[in-house]
Amino acid sequence: MPQLWQGRASKAVDSRVNDFNSSIRFDARMIEQDIRGSLVHSAMLGAQGIISAQDVEDIHKGLHSILDDLHSGALEIDPTAEDVHTFVEQTLTARVGDAGKRLHTGRSRNDQVALDIRLYLRDAAATLQKEIKDLIDAICTKAEESAGYVMPGYTHLQRAQPVSFGHQLMAYAWMLLRDLGRMQDAVRRMDAECPLGSGALAGTTYPLDRFYTARELGFAAPCHNSIDGVSDRDFCIELCAAMATCMMHLSRLSEEVILWCSWEFRFVELDDAFTTGSSIMPQKKNPDVTELIRGKTGRVYGDLNTLLVMMKGIPLAYDKDMQEDKEAIFDAVDTLDLCLRTLTPMLATMTPRPENMRKAAAHGFINATDCADYLTKKGMPFRDAYKCTGTMVAACIREGKTLEEMSLEEFRRYSPLFDRDIYEAIDLTRCCEGRTSYGGPTKASVLSQIADVRAALAQ
Repeated sequence: MPQLWQGRASKAVDSRVNDFNSSIRFDARMIEQDIRGSLVHSAMLGAQGIISAQDVEDIHKGLHSILDDLHSGALEIDPTAEDVHTFVEQTLTARVGDAGKRLHTGRSRNDQVALDIRLYLRDAAATLQKEIKDLIDAICTKAEESAGYVMPGYTHLQRAQPVSFGHQLMAYAWMLLRDLGRMQDAVRRMDAECPLGSGALAGTTYPLDRFYTARELGFAAPCHNSIDGVSDRDFCIELCAAMATCMMHLSRLSEEVILWCSWEFRFVELDDAFTTGSSIMPQKKNPDVTELIRGKTGRVYGDLNTLLVMMKGIPLAYDKDMQEDKEAIFDAVDTLDLCLRTLTPMLATMTPRPENMRKAAAHGFINATDCADYLTKKGMPFRDAYKCTGTMVAACIREGKTLEEMSLEEFRRYSPLFDRDIYEAIDLTRCCEGRTSYGGPTKASVLSQIADVRAALAQ
């Protein structure tokens, strides 16, 4: 296809430069958004008397025919086109003649692409938000089933205090809910300003109605500064940052699942449909999905870094560097989408092993704090109670027993404050259910959290 900018140059561009400049291989995915913007732009041109009503009719007929043919497979995108905008305009002109040549009146590819990316990311973000909600719902369902399963809570990957499996899962539900909010915030700012009508950088002499195009395309208002309208990609960076944060949370959850399904933990078992085997070790059941999510997180971090570094030294207004925004942000979108669509059914089909969780909790002295609290409530200063309990734990480790296995006589060797109610105080279920402070691990708290999260999702 010939370039849209022919006329100034006295010789043809080297084919290698054409290939280097071309963006059609990655910006072709924005073709529906490009056509949507062109439909509104041409309608505005007609309403303002800049082009004729007949031209508008021909342009709209042609653009709709392109869409129809793309959907049916009758039309394929030309891989030799410079970019998606060139392909649409030249295909349109071939179909409707001179009317197609009038489509670009009062518009530059600079404001056109700034619009297309916003429209594309808005559509993509809507899909991602739904997928995040689906994942949160799956987590809530699994947490509801396991609200009473006692397990060790960890710090430094050391058994620390008793929690429930449902409580552990809900921590991720709250993280993902904030990820959802960050994405919604990014889209809200994206929707605040429409760049169409900014022109190359300085607007246009044509009497454009930028408020009309903004409104019709779902924006709150036009960009207030034409240079700003075409020269920034902070909306890409903000959305990518939200996606990178979400990937970080998915990676942390994946790491936990990897640990939980190992033979060293055996807290969960993954469905066979979401695991792979080994080519040489027949006993293996590998958590490949979660390992790949962990790896792909670095990829999205790289996309964010690409955008930040690409933009950091660009003078106003538009520079060709900005063409590099698309591959990075598209890759981040595709990666998060793939991870969410795979992780959700994997978690939904994951089987908890409460007996193994309980066994790990029983042998980790995670009720030691409760033992110290018991002495404190009997009148012993907390630091003294802490030291007394630590001494008992050390003795139990030497003797190969748990606190629960100590006799009352043994307890009283360390303090006369111990009585038979110590066994209730250090019972793992009671330890978990006794932590009644807001946001704690009790079954009632977990169920309340689930209700709150689902209410937030419904808004």
